[in-house]
Amino acid sequence: MQHRTTPAAGSAPGRAPEAGFRHQGCLYGSDAEFLAMAVPFAQDGLRRGEPVLVTTTAANLALLDAAMGADADRIAVAESAYIGRRPGKLAGALHRYWNRHRSTAPTGAVRVLVEPARADSPRDEAAWQRAEAEFNVSLVGTRIWMICPYDTRTLDPGAVEHARRAHPEYAVGGEFRLSAGFAAPGEAEGPGVPAPPGSAGDLFRFEGDLVAVRRHVLDRASALLRSENTATLFGVAVGEAIAYLLEHGIDRAAVWVRPAAGRVVCTLHSDRPVDGPAFYGLRPAGTGLWMSDRICEWLDVSSDAAGCTIELAMPAGGQDGA
Repeated sequence: MQHRTTPAAGSAPGRAPEAGFRHQGCLYGSDAEFLAMAVPFAQDGLRRGEPVLVTTTAANLALLDAAMGADADRIAVAESAYIGRRPGKLAGALHRYWNRHRSTAPTGAVRVLVEPARADSPRDEAAWQRAEAEFNVSLVGTRIWMICPYDTRTLDPGAVEHARRAHPEYAVGGEFRLSAGFAAPGEAEGPGVPAPPGSAGDLFRFEGDLVAVRRHVLDRASALLRSENTATLFGVAVGEAIAYLLEHGIDRAAVWVRPAAGRVVCTLHSDRPVDGPAFYGLRPAGTGLWMSDRICEWLDVSSDAAGCTIELAMPAGGQDGA
């Protein structure tokens, strides 16, 4: 995929973006640095008649509201925790926002400033990082201009380095620059393959029998999940994950279920990678891993030279209707 080039420091923040998706990161270490990026971005969008959506922390929303004055009421806002803690939910919300407004915006474009709620665990943070890379592929057909702020006062160095790798451009105040550290989608390191179970009886070798693998998962998961309904839904999610592998030409995989940190986790691993980046978000309902992403508390997909790994998890204490 080709990324358009932009001038180095000094490019005007108000110039019209070229057709297509524009994805930028912004590292800020103070309230003033946040506003130096956010205010010109929002004001210029309003001048051009482009809908502006800002989802960030409550503190940043208050700062922006005070700085924008009367124009604050013309911006759609939401706290990060409200618009979506999970990558799939956030991605879907952004796509719906563009679809809803593109026909009435003079330029056909919308602007979004998206600072997701910080993840509660390293695994959840890794899922957000992969979602950032996925945006560069799955949103390429839209006219969304998206800036992702990262607060260096609260983030660890690894998250900051990822921000440089996941965004083709980054914002410094009102200027936009190419990111020298950008890595094309699929080049980022995956999370690695989890260790298989110690007992051979807990490891299932999928070789094309969908009924048998779902029975194996349900037998193991039912003993760990409190709700029969939750166990059934988990089986549906795992079945869709197997179908995803089959769609990508993978008909052999190791499958195992285990308890982990209050969750029940199912891992599917094949020594063969899928063709192209293993992205699953922003697909129409009923395709890809759409259902699994909505059923499970988390869904991780990675593919590299070591093969393809899918992990799905449900809360061990899930109740009926969860």
